[in-house]
Amino acid sequence: MAPNKKTFLLPDLGEGLPDATIVEWYVKEGDSIRLDDNLVSMETAKAVVDVPSPVSGKVLRLAGAAGDVIVTGAMLAEFELDASQPQRAEGQDTGHHHGAKAASGKSVGSQDPAPDDRVVASTEGGAIEQTGKTQPEGKSEPGDGERADSGTVVGAMQASDDVHAEAAVSVGGIRAMPAVRALARKLKVDLARVRGSGADGVVTMADVKQAAANGTAASLPSPARGRVARGEGTTATAPHTSPSPRAGEGSGRATRTAGERTALSASGKPMRTQPPSVSASGQPEQLKGVRRNMARVMADAHSKVVPTSLVDDADIHDWQPGNDLTVRLIRAICAAARAVPALNAWFDGDKLVRTLHPQVDLGIAVDTGDGLFVPALRNADLLDARGVREGIDRLRAQVEDRSIPASELTGYTISLSNFGMFAGRYATPVVVPPCVAIVAAGRGRHQIVPVVGGFESHRVIPLSLTFDHRACTGGEAARFLKAMLDDLASPH
Repeated sequence: MAPNKKTFLLPDLGEGLPDATIVEWYVKEGDSIRLDDNLVSMETAKAVVDVPSPVSGKVLRLAGAAGDVIVTGAMLAEFELDASQPQRAEGQDTGHHHGAKAASGKSVGSQDPAPDDRVVASTEGGAIEQTGKTQPEGKSEPGDGERADSGTVVGAMQASDDVHAEAAVSVGGIRAMPAVRALARKLKVDLARVRGSGADGVVTMADVKQAAANGTAASLPSPARGRVARGEGTTATAPHTSPSPRAGEGSGRATRTAGERTALSASGKPMRTQPPSVSASGQPEQLKGVRRNMARVMADAHSKVVPTSLVDDADIHDWQPGNDLTVRLIRAICAAARAVPALNAWFDGDKLVRTLHPQVDLGIAVDTGDGLFVPALRNADLLDARGVREGIDRLRAQVEDRSIPASELTGYTISLSNFGMFAGRYATPVVVPPCVAIVAAGRGRHQIVPVVGGFESHRVIPLSLTFDHRACTGGEAARFLKAMLDDLASPH
């Protein structure tokens, strides 16, 4: 490659994932860009982050369009360097290469050792080894192959070694965070038609959701957005408008367009019957982002775990008004974990090592249009009812606006799925290693129960417990479930 050209490979975004999805380019081919200016917004399984430019110069080539999946280590952009603008010194190499392992022993896809889960951009890609010392730009120690990186962080911009907080980026005169732009794309909202309520006119998550609910800022179809990466098995289609049904023609079969459908239920609250981003085209589509990672995780769990399930009904007939079902379920799991620690544990099937945890870090399954998130409620066993509820609400809000830190999506010791809020009675939920158990709660119902002198109608909650039989016995699982039933039977 010519000396004045540089190919930028997609770096490991710090989450151990093999690819990421393009959300939005901040430049186009032919544009000029400066070192550390935002280049592109990328969506991983856990976050939407901005990737800064590793050079100053002219953009010669971009890897794909919005929605395309880029493999870690593949070409993301190609630049023609501008010698009159600041550049990162050649000596500041990452020490990581795509393919063969680098001298440091790290390879592409390895976990970024930075304790804050930040990601450093480089022309080579890959996780950056932090050495604990900073070198002046353009200088390196003799014989030292490790890069003395200036600390450029994906999702933030800087002009020195001080990292500044992520700010809303102005693209086309519209100021919005990357996560807000991603949400607008999924809800098909044109940000140019949304009035920003944030500071300095920044468009917020609430603004986008309100516009989607009102239908006042629907985006127009664009042929450019139909572009799909080669090999995904789909083709771009030209936008079209569905004709209105003629008068008198099968009114019972007539369908309304998306713009005509109401986004509100009869109670006046937003109601979702399917994720807003889903459209049934009948064509194969590449899984992306969270849903792509979910497919990998579930397949891995299926290949490793020996799952066994127990089910029973929790009688909550004696509950007093004001009980929060989710809070009570979490309290019951904590009580059961104290009684039977074997299920609040991790298991390493390769080394046959079990770790019993003294604390309960509860993973709570959160359903979204993008796929399944499982944020961790830390130290759930130490929280009171109010603390549990506040923690749940905080995690759900962070998942919804995609601001949740990657560290909050890992490390839970046992998990809970409350699928009964939608439908269903019993289930066989999936245990994700290294955890050994997951509890699922089905839809509550009334059940006739024999009592002294006759029968009564009691409200019951169906519970399903799946455990990894490599790490737990059936007796341990049954005692764990019994402890939950006893705690849930309490009036308070």
